[in-house]
Amino acid sequence: MLTLFYAPGACSMAPHIVMEESGEKYDAKRMDLSKGEQKTPEYMKIHPLGRVPALKLDDGTPLTENTAILPFLGKRFGLWPSDPVKEAQALSLIGFFAATVHPANAHVGRPERYTEDKSAFPGIQEMGKKSFFEYLKQIDAMYAKREWLSDKYSVLDPYAFVFYTWAAKRGQPVAELKSYTAMKDRMLKRPAVQRVVADEGVKV
Repeated sequence: MLTLFYAPGACSMAPHIVMEESGEKYDAKRMDLSKGEQKTPEYMKIHPLGRVPALKLDDGTPLTENTAILPFLGKRFGLWPSDPVKEAQALSLIGFFAATVHPANAHVGRPERYTEDKSAFPGIQEMGKKSFFEYLKQIDAMYAKREWLSDKYSVLDPYAFVFYTWAAKRGQPVAELKSYTAMKDRMLKRPAVQRVVADEGVKV
């Protein structure tokens, strides 16, 4: 059985949704980041950086990072492109999400990762907000005239959904992004997404 370690509202929401979509029985381990549960010696053996998500495979092998977890789950559950070019495009998008979009958000919420100079925090956060929203505009354009980021619903869409919820929570004008907002509405009609949103207490 797979074991997913997740925290409410974090990027682990993407694999959480995928696991719920699969219908496969799994063990969901909810982590309270505010209590430092991700920094315990036991969890650090699973994820040395003390972050979520982490996935324990059927044999107990740990897998970390959405760049690995989402393709793995996608292939397991039929939520991943089989065509080589489409697969490469999916990997490109996951790379963009993980290496560009997500770090821009981290500049807002965790400026201490980028400098020890607290006086520089406001500037880092302001630039992070601007960059993050610009990347969301790019995602909005990707959804123009299409329902999902690949030919059909895949693990890419729950990942994109996560960023929308972060911007909404921060009060950024995501409703202006019409195609992205339409995708968010489609996601919220899916029972698996409804269950995860309710479990994680996400409002969007």
